[in-house]
Amino acid sequence: MKKIVTLYKNAYGGLSQPAWMLAIIQLINRSGAMVLPFLSVYITSDLGLDVQHAGIILSCFGAGSMIGSYTGGILTDKIGAFKVQIISLVGGGAMIILLMFLKTFILLSAGLFFAAILTDMLRPANTSSVSMYSKPENFTRSFSLNRMALNLGFALGPAFGGFLAAYSYNLLFIIDGCTCIIAGIVFYFYFRNRKQNPQPITKDKEMITSNHKSPWHDSYFLGFAVLCGFFAIAFLQIFSGLPLYYRSVFQMHESMIGLLIGFNGFIVFLFEMILVYSIEKKFRPTTLIVFGTFLLAVSFMLINIFPTIAMLFIAMAILSFAEMFAMPFMVSFAVHRGSDKTRGNYVGIYTLAWSMAFIISPYLSTLIISRWNYNILWWIVSASTLITAILFFLIDKRERKRITLNADKIYLN
Repeated sequence: MKKIVTLYKNAYGGLSQPAWMLAIIQLINRSGAMVLPFLSVYITSDLGLDVQHAGIILSCFGAGSMIGSYTGGILTDKIGAFKVQIISLVGGGAMIILLMFLKTFILLSAGLFFAAILTDMLRPANTSSVSMYSKPENFTRSFSLNRMALNLGFALGPAFGGFLAAYSYNLLFIIDGCTCIIAGIVFYFYFRNRKQNPQPITKDKEMITSNHKSPWHDSYFLGFAVLCGFFAIAFLQIFSGLPLYYRSVFQMHESMIGLLIGFNGFIVFLFEMILVYSIEKKFRPTTLIVFGTFLLAVSFMLINIFPTIAMLFIAMAILSFAEMFAMPFMVSFAVHRGSDKTRGNYVGIYTLAWSMAFIISPYLSTLIISRWNYNILWWIVSASTLITAILFFLIDKRERKRITLNADKIYLN
């Protein structure tokens, strides 16, 4: 028991005060993240639209997310992460509240599109802030702390939101929007007079910084970002295909759906920090990403092979460990890959890959569901994710071979 306590203490020790404050702001923001996990159910059950319309509406959210993520990266480099985060939190919160008045297909699609632009400007700006306020030796753990707060909020939000949804979906929009605005106010008063002092990022031998002036000229990183997008297409079923599956096949009530989705956030909250602390120096980041992607494929395979309530929780637990092995190291890789002048753009492209996945994932899943069935969907998702794991391994192997050859040429000259 003492060893476990020491492990947790070491995992959380040494992190800067601003890094903790950024995590607290994420916790406030994400504790109100009640709308997104229930959107597909809200659209089909409360608004009475069909599954394909739900997929299109969620894809509009993804399109806005894509624009917001990339714009947020550019604006972070131009006007600074502080201003971008204030605009995103306060403006995004107001837009989320407005969504409860948009009841038609066209209006809700447009509203979600603009809400996503505002809310997803936060991601590259927040990532940039974490990198600025982190101690060099605690870089990946600072990101994991931020994600831990996000996941604690994501555990609380859907679990509480499921009970609210059973009473009124309007409450979800109001509370989600208000928590965004509150997070923005807390952020403003804590960081308004605090200088952003970029911390020198230590050159991890496994994290190779690019010399390219733009990430668009970095073919290896672009390939990496595309594969992150494929990973995201599978992972984001947690917001589209899985809630519909729970409702349609297992006849789950919103409260039970919220508990099951919140179970993901709870597991990540409990274990990510100590997991990252234990493995980040022992394995190459790309090796961990490959393993995490493989676990994600396994989680969807199990749903098809053993379609029971118990297996849904087991599969969600495996999906949670897939997230912990892959995602902290994906974002850390993107930040390390960019220089001080291009970091915002690198992070912007990484988040852009996720946003593009949010366009593709709900539309593709609802299309497959309407034309075939859930079993076909899960086999396609698991097979494509397994291929993604293999491709992660292959492009990394090729890049390291290229670097070795270039180093040999320099040595010989």
